[in-house]
Amino acid sequence: MKLDIFQKGFNFSQDGPGNRLVYHLQGCNMRCPWCSNPEGLAPPRPDRGTDIRELLDESLRSSMMFFDGGGVTFTGGEATVQFEPLKALLVLLRDNGVNTALETNGCHPRLRELFPLVDFLIIDLKHPSDDVHRAVIGTGNEAVIQNIRLAAREREQMLVRIPLIGGFNDSVECSQNFSYILSNLNKIYVEVLRYHEYGRDKWVKCGMACTMENAHVSDETFKEFCGVLRARGLNLIST
Repeated sequence: MKLDIFQKGFNFSQDGPGNRLVYHLQGCNMRCPWCSNPEGLAPPRPDRGTDIRELLDESLRSSMMFFDGGGVTFTGGEATVQFEPLKALLVLLRDNGVNTALETNGCHPRLRELFPLVDFLIIDLKHPSDDVHRAVIGTGNEAVIQNIRLAAREREQMLVRIPLIGGFNDSVECSQNFSYILSNLNKIYVEVLRYHEYGRDKWVKCGMACTMENAHVSDETFKEFCGVLRARGLNLIST
């Protein structure tokens, strides 16, 4: 089994705890116009995949770098697009005692199968409205919310990330609806990430038009948005 990886490298604390070897897996089923890794949107190509046994060996050789509780993180694109080889590698890493993290958009129908294999789970929740989510991103959010609720029941840890995008989900109404969805869940943390333009040049290099305009979020709006979530008892963190 092989995984198509378009980028890899070490990162500290932003993709799970500690220092981590981060694999960016090719392919995504969503089309977020603010994506910071548009080179990962195209479907995976089997001809450039790496055997999961090679990735296991690389991970084990890198273990001396996994300080402060680090390990291996899978992100994207959307890592679950390559579900079967991802699951197989997670099993191998678990059996070899390697700490694992997964960053996902949360919509895969079999995501629950990965819960026992992942030490640190990060799920994005991009908009509280299914209709808006579908219109802007291309898929609805029902499966995402269902998987978040399943993870909150079955796991001891989960981080929900909200990408805060000006004109898309930064209104007071959205903050209230986000808090309504998340406030009754146990054992979760929430991180709100403001829009940035780190990926704009990549869109140009990929020959695609970046359609994001005026999406920055002011300090005042960010503070107000987070205040609504905290008022509903949600545990906000910053990585």
